[in-house]
Amino acid sequence: MKTNRQTPSDSEGSFDKTDLAILRVLLLDSRKTLQEIGNEVGLSPTSCWTRIKKLEATGVIKRYTVDVDPAKLGYHDSVIVQVTLESHTDETLYDFGRTLATIPEIQEAYLVSGDYDYYIRIAVRDTRDYERLLREKLYKIPGIRHSKSHFVLRVLKEASVPII
Repeated sequence: MKTNRQTPSDSEGSFDKTDLAILRVLLLDSRKTLQEIGNEVGLSPTSCWTRIKKLEATGVIKRYTVDVDPAKLGYHDSVIVQVTLESHTDETLYDFGRTLATIPEIQEAYLVSGDYDYYIRIAVRDTRDYERLLREKLYKIPGIRHSKSHFVLRVLKEASVPII
């Protein structure tokens, strides 16, 4: 029986298992050569290059970056902060998001449904550093009605792309 369910390859472009294999290799080590990637996925370097360029052109590959361990730079703690805003106008949400983007300690920020408006992950050196960040940066953002903080005790799983 044929289903009408769309897969990412149906709705977003024409990607096959080889494209996904290339992505898996790049996610583990984006510095591999085309020859090394080709050997792992069973393609020539030229075919790999063509497929990678297509993945870049379609926006599947957004950028290449370095995965840094914050603890090695002195940021030993992560804090998840739940934030509720006073207002939910487009301007308020835009201004809040733009301000969060200027704070380097903020690693991730999500506008969410539910009791809170945002979940924010912050990297800090310790509790004193977090208290300073609250006073000097986060609580100076206009429009915060309420916040609740949770220190991360241990990371159980961390992945950039859980679906591949």
